[in-house]
Amino acid sequence: MSNDAPALSIKVILGSTREGRFGDKPAHWILGELGQRPGVEAELLDLRDFPLPFFDRATAPSREGGKYASPAVTRWSEKIGPADAFVVVAPEYNHGYPAVLKNAFDHLFPEWARKPIGFVSYGSVGGARAIEQLRLVAVELQMWPIRHAIHLPLDVYLAALKEPVPPNPAVFAPAQERLWHRPRRPVPGRALVGRARPQGRPQRGVAAARYCSTMISAGSARATTG
Repeated sequence: MSNDAPALSIKVILGSTREGRFGDKPAHWILGELGQRPGVEAELLDLRDFPLPFFDRATAPSREGGKYASPAVTRWSEKIGPADAFVVVAPEYNHGYPAVLKNAFDHLFPEWARKPIGFVSYGSVGGARAIEQLRLVAVELQMWPIRHAIHLPLDVYLAALKEPVPPNPAVFAPAQERLWHRPRRPVPGRALVGRARPQGRPQRGVAAARYCSTMISAGSARATTG
C-alpha cells in the first residue's frame, strides 16, 4: 500500500460465547500483535457483543442486497462490510467449531466476499479439524482463506489458561515463531503492495492477504487438548 492509503481494517472475530471460555486470551494476543503493525487498524469483534437470532430467513443473504430486517443483523453487517480482512479465533468442539460462529457467518454474504481470512484455534489436535471445516465455509462465502493457521500447542494453552484478560503476551512466546513469518515465495500480487495505485477492493485485498499470510506462518502444529 502507498503511504497515503487508508489503514487496512482487520477484524479479530472471537468465535466462542461459552461461559469460562479460553478464547479471550489468544484473541487479545492477536489483537495486540496486529495493533503493532503500521498501516493496520485492528478491532476485536466478540460474538457475545453481537447476539444474533438463529438464521431462519426465507431469503438467502446473497439475494438481500445488504438490507436486513433485523437490527442485530444490520449492526453485524456494518462491522463486517467495511473490513479488509479477518482473523477468527475459535475452539474445536466435537471435531467442529461453535454453532454461534457458523450462525454469524450465515447471516451475511456480500460483506464477506473477496476478503482474506486467517484462523487461530485450540482444543483437540490444536483445533485442526475446526479450521479445516471453517476453510470450507470461507471458500463458499468467496473469501480467501490463508493456507497456514495457528494451532496453539498444549504448553501454551496451559500457561495462558492461568492468565487474566488481556494476557501477558510472553505466555504466547512459543507460538511467536508462527507470527510475522516472511514467506519464502513471493505473495501473489506483491507488486501492488507499496505502489501508489488506487486502493480499490482488489488492491486492498492483496495488501490484507499479505498481512494475514505473513502473520500466520508455516509450522507444524502440535496436538493440544482442552
